[in-house]
Amino acid sequence: MARKNPFENVLGDAPDPEHAVKREFASRGASKSISSTLDDLADKADKLLEGETIVELDPTLIDPSFLRDRLEHDDDEFNALKKAIQEEGQNSPILVRPNPKVDGRYMVVFGARRRKAAEELGIKVRAVIKEISDRDHVVAQGQENAARANLSFLERALLAASVAKGNYDSDNATVMSALSIDKATLSKMLSVAGIPAPILDALGAAKSVGRDRWYELKTLLDRPANKTKATELIEADKFHALKTEQRFDFLLNTLKKGRKTTKGAAPKAKAWAPKDKALEVNSTTRGKSYTIAVKAKDQSAVEFGEFVSERLAALYEQFKAETPK
Repeated sequence: MARKNPFENVLGDAPDPEHAVKREFASRGASKSISSTLDDLADKADKLLEGETIVELDPTLIDPSFLRDRLEHDDDEFNALKKAIQEEGQNSPILVRPNPKVDGRYMVVFGARRRKAAEELGIKVRAVIKEISDRDHVVAQGQENAARANLSFLERALLAASVAKGNYDSDNATVMSALSIDKATLSKMLSVAGIPAPILDALGAAKSVGRDRWYELKTLLDRPANKTKATELIEADKFHALKTEQRFDFLLNTLKKGRKTTKGAAPKAKAWAPKDKALEVNSTTRGKSYTIAVKAKDQSAVEFGEFVSERLAALYEQFKAETPK
């Protein structure tokens, strides 16, 4: 069966459905190169299982991979997988390794959802056991996912960040090999993965959201005020009532509206002058900032400014005493 291109809807936003019928004609140039890369990754993943003995394991003896590559927000997709295994059996074995830290247990290299489905169905999971290093584990998990899994851009970004933290090399060659990505894409992935974890977990996988929109959200969240606002928004009940893609749209659009309002808001200005018109005092309010400027034709502005400055402590105490608590 032909494999679905996992980079569709991931490296960019989802394509227009009208153009779906034209995809079969796009197998040339860059598109052909990407398809060829995916086939190579799939072949590498297949070879990890070639000629190996398949055993049946108790899924409760298998621990998660030390690399996180999924956000559990797509129950429909998982339920469809579980139903298929229940009705047709597990066609493809998972790959596990002996858990390097716990004797008698195993660790998933790839096939975490098949393991979970088997556990929930109360059956054993078909698996291949291989002794591999952490680095080989990283490459195998990344290549298998790139070839088969319908991971979103965010999930790939989180996987890339997890691999990069391992410091397997100085130039991130391991993560680029594992996910078949270039330096520019890796840079954006690592940037998006830097969004605060509570916000990412609340948003979920958002499978239809591509690289550019995730990067736009990351740019907006670089502003402390937006980060604070986002933290408040994701705690609202109406936010959690939305599906994952709707959550992303809601958060992005709300922050974009806030940016336009802040950018377009004019500062509030006031002016005051004494009866003798010897000087003029202008005050400006912009957000949480309040500015006072004193000007005059002679030294009156400087003298008055120093007069007020010397009395700031007393004025502040008077302000606190007269301000209702």
